[in-house]
Amino acid sequence: MLSLNEMIQCAIKEDIGNGDYTSMACVPETAEGKAKLLVKEKGIIAGVDVAKEIFNTIDASLIVRDFISDGSSISPGDIVLEVEGSAQSILKAERLVLNCMQRMSGIATYTNYLANLIKDYPTQLLDTRKTTPNFRLLEKMAVAIGGGVNHRFGLDDMMMIKDNHIDYAGGIKEAIEAANQFRNEKNLSIPLEIEARNLQELEEILSVGNIDRIMLDNFSFDDMRTAVSLIAGKYESEASGGINETTIIEYAKCGVDYISVGALTHQIKSLDLSLKAV
Repeated sequence: MLSLNEMIQCAIKEDIGNGDYTSMACVPETAEGKAKLLVKEKGIIAGVDVAKEIFNTIDASLIVRDFISDGSSISPGDIVLEVEGSAQSILKAERLVLNCMQRMSGIATYTNYLANLIKDYPTQLLDTRKTTPNFRLLEKMAVAIGGGVNHRFGLDDMMMIKDNHIDYAGGIKEAIEAANQFRNEKNLSIPLEIEARNLQELEEILSVGNIDRIMLDNFSFDDMRTAVSLIAGKYESEASGGINETTIIEYAKCGVDYISVGALTHQIKSLDLSLKAV
């Protein structure tokens, strides 16, 4: 996965290319300026620290003063930060800062909303790998800022046996045994999760064992309660599959340890922010 610095460098190269010709033409190279980042929509702010890193990467002489920290509630009219220095540098950073902060704040806002819906239950809210290519680091950062928990960052920090793996491996028992053999051979300490599509598959998984977590995919509420009872705390349980604000509380009531929601990152409306010269 790209580091924050690598991601910013790639994004700057993508956006600026050979140069910000408009700013270079219209704004004197020696011009100094100041701009403030304004909130235009209620929500949870995310990406303040990322914005400071972007400004610093564009021009280390820029002075950034932040007034609201990541994870704070915001309302229209709030000023999140001010930046002062080279006007050309501020203009170069403007769109990248806004693109990152608007999307991150949208993710943090929706995550915070769902997390608050289930705050009275011991269930934790998880994100997924349904992220924007090369933007996963910031999207998962935003989930954590909003009160969610990051699932796996990539394919190498957890083994997750899903339906296609089971089908290709020849069955549940074969898939679990192959995964554990691989973990042993490679001396991997990463956890092993497996997906169950129905109660029959769950019973087969329980008979094999030797896993860490069971994902209960697209289970009805009744089947979910039965599944949690059958698992009986021997393994971690995770509810998944189209869960949203209208169903998440009922799934939490079923007693699962985790609820994963892909929509935290792949169906998000960006929060409205703007950077204005002052």
